[in-house]
Amino acid sequence: MTESLDRIRIAFVCVQNAGRSQMAYAFAQREVTDRGLSDEIDLVTGGTKPADSVHDEVVRAMHAVDIDISERTPREATFEEIQDSGYVITMGCSADDVCPAGWAGENRDWDLDDPDGKSATEVGRIREEIERRVTVLFDEIEST
Repeated sequence: MTESLDRIRIAFVCVQNAGRSQMAYAFAQREVTDRGLSDEIDLVTGGTKPADSVHDEVVRAMHAVDIDISERTPREATFEEIQDSGYVITMGCSADDVCPAGWAGENRDWDLDDPDGKSATEVGRIREEIERRVTVLFDEIEST
């Protein structure tokens, strides 16, 4: 990507913003840093009905890959954030309640299992799939 391109906002959205979207956001932050894209990509994460805290099993799963999300707090995704996003990635919840009418960005629903209450093995599998999808998304963005 060149510096002359407009900044791209990527929003990772889920209902509670306490699991899948938090993992995706953390992996995306790593991609932005590792690829030197901080001048070109903005990231946001939020939920439509945020939980009080990130799920413990998700914090543990991310810690297992040396990413600390223990201080993160679920938050609401605002209309403006979604409206201004080039990509809205939902985690298995419909985009109908997330993407505003007239929004021209791209929506992708990754249709991932909710890690809440799942075993460490299951959460690890979900984490690995999210990491893979984030990497593919960034490869795609960089190639355009």
